[in-house]
Amino acid sequence: MVARLVVAAPSSGSGKTTVATGLMAAFAAAGLAVSPHKVGPDYIDPGYHALATGRPGRNLDAYLCGPDLVEPLFAHGSAGCDLAVVEGVMGMYDGAAGQGELASTAQVAKLLRAPVVLVVDASSQSRSVAALVHGFASWDPQVRVAGVILNKVGSDRHERLLRDALDESGVPVLGVLRRAPQVDTPSRHLGLVPVAERQPEAVESVAALAAQVRDGCDLDALLALARSAPALRGAAWDPVTALGPSPAPGPSSHGGRAEDSPGRAAPLPGGPGRPVVAVAGGAAFTFSYAEHAELLRAAGAEVVTFDPLRDEQLPDGTAGLVVGGGFPEVYAPELSANERLRKSVAGLALSGAPVAAECAGLLYLCSELDGKPMCGVLDARARMSGRLTLGYREAVAVSDSVLAPAGTRMRGHEFHRTVVEPGAGASPAWGLHAPERRVEGFVRGQVHASYLHTHWAAEPGVARRFVERCAP
Repeated sequence: MVARLVVAAPSSGSGKTTVATGLMAAFAAAGLAVSPHKVGPDYIDPGYHALATGRPGRNLDAYLCGPDLVEPLFAHGSAGCDLAVVEGVMGMYDGAAGQGELASTAQVAKLLRAPVVLVVDASSQSRSVAALVHGFASWDPQVRVAGVILNKVGSDRHERLLRDALDESGVPVLGVLRRAPQVDTPSRHLGLVPVAERQPEAVESVAALAAQVRDGCDLDALLALARSAPALRGAAWDPVTALGPSPAPGPSSHGGRAEDSPGRAAPLPGGPGRPVVAVAGGAAFTFSYAEHAELLRAAGAEVVTFDPLRDEQLPDGTAGLVVGGGFPEVYAPELSANERLRKSVAGLALSGAPVAAECAGLLYLCSELDGKPMCGVLDARARMSGRLTLGYREAVAVSDSVLAPAGTRMRGHEFHRTVVEPGAGASPAWGLHAPERRVEGFVRGQVHASYLHTHWAAEPGVARRFVERCAP
């Protein structure tokens, strides 16, 4: 059984990331193996979680993957750990718009049968905090709000007023954090600045969060609360099992496991017939779900990470390319200046190798981004805009591609402030059905490029299909 707790809040901006990351780092520093998780599709917070724990930050998204996969994915990520900390999303009961509790922190807490610690921004209230906590604790009887951490408390007197008000609520105060702007993490147009972009400052920030939480919270009580969670009921997700038996002999028929220790993916032993799939990383391409690489390995690929800001060539033997999300708009001059790699990417695509690009990857494959030359794989221009595109999407594959046959239905998430002006020579990748009907993305030969972030655990065949398209 994995001890676990969920860190939730009444609203965004209350301090969930501060508390969750601080708890992860404080418990890890105390010698516990801590498994970090994030409710929803966000990629940035898991980067801080990984820094705090030394383990991959993993997402639990009941919309992208479906409620039935939340517990198995959690069990997979937390296998072998002493404690799992799950950071919530938005307000505790906020989820996919117009779909009830779907994808909310409350739903995930119920699916995991995990106790909830409510983080309350107390900066502008005193006695009213009791009414707020009572409302959140009683709204859904199946959600166990088992403790409160008061954030942004101004003084000793303020703390006494808050504690007095909460004495009769029945929900214990498990921590009090004072206002501490020195541990705030910087933000920009799409939220927090990713860890990979602010080393070593990020290390110092996480250490400061750990110290703040250790000094202000009752870690023993929080650990005891986490250990009160009942045993999980089902089997852990496994990438090999998720793929199922291979429909035909080939690279994807490798029968080994995709990990060599619980919760951590590792390449299968190398050998003939294992195509190299290059995966973009580094500061410009920080967004990727850990399960994607695990599924690629389970499907028979050798996954090799490269940094488009630094590496001038794709990894030796690259037979397929995956370019995920990130912030290429921040690094457009540097990406453009790496002309050798841009030509290498274009040559790979021209050779007929499979290429899957998602959001930031889409921008990188365009002919230009904010006037700076990019790879030119797509006849399209990308630029920053003042409009935020954000939300879950229902999608159906419009064209056969390296990821899915036409007609495949998937759920995804869009999150960007750029627009792409398409040229000619490509078919749309997806037809989106919610919230409005439109087509999106590009399919051209063996290239699939789209703004849509998808979670391949929901459709493992994506990984198998991609690897099977790679040259032996």
